[in-house]
Amino acid sequence: MSESNITEAQFLQSYDPSRYERPIGVPADIVLFTISSEPVAGSTKSLPKRELKVLLIKRKGHPDRGKWALPGGFSSPQETLYEAAKRELKEETGLDRIHFELLGLYDTPGRDKRGWVISAAFVALLNERYLAKRTAQDDAEEVGLFSIEEALSLELAFDHRDIIRDALKHTERQMLSTTIARELLDPEFTIAELLQVIQTVVPEYAMTKSNFIRKLLMTKSHPIIEPVEGKFSTAYSQRPAQLYRFVEGYEPVLSLYGDISPQQD
Repeated sequence: MSESNITEAQFLQSYDPSRYERPIGVPADIVLFTISSEPVAGSTKSLPKRELKVLLIKRKGHPDRGKWALPGGFSSPQETLYEAAKRELKEETGLDRIHFELLGLYDTPGRDKRGWVISAAFVALLNERYLAKRTAQDDAEEVGLFSIEEALSLELAFDHRDIIRDALKHTERQMLSTTIARELLDPEFTIAELLQVIQTVVPEYAMTKSNFIRKLLMTKSHPIIEPVEGKFSTAYSQRPAQLYRFVEGYEPVLSLYGDISPQQD
């Protein structure tokens, strides 16, 4: 009997999924970036030393036991991949209530020694305070923050080096085309702090402070940031620096800060 002559219920009753090859599992992997902030030794008026870092866990079990990897694990039929990512992150690092977005799917043949495994990778850029309570849970031997250079120099599990590189490119684009920088700053900040955060994530953004101010404030019809009236800071400068905040409810379509260009003044 052809499929056109049977009902859907009859079709499903006779359907044999074993006729088709299927992945042995579909895990979710999570890339969590943050910017660490440390005072500059011997200086009370310098901007803090900021560095982009990624969270990794050391695997407890095979395959790739003992290697550093992105947190993550297999999803179940009863949950979405996003739900699996949240669950696995909590089970391995103790971190919860973190919002991330889909980075992409990874399906290169041979990426997992166990067999055909397709992974969904998620990414987030977080303020370091959200990672303060990280701790290795049952599914991880250790959990730590690594600079991007350190992480990429490690012998990482699976294809996690490729995922981190792709996540970094994605986050750089986000930094130059959205207001994601607000996640890494206090609600009120100076222009110098904003520029430093951007250049920490996108080192190629070689913009001087004076040029940055001109680019940032030249568009009056759709301001991205606004001065906080009557508020100044001397935390990182001898002279009071105007404090700013992001304009609520505005998300740009094009780059906020102009193209990456050679430094000039």
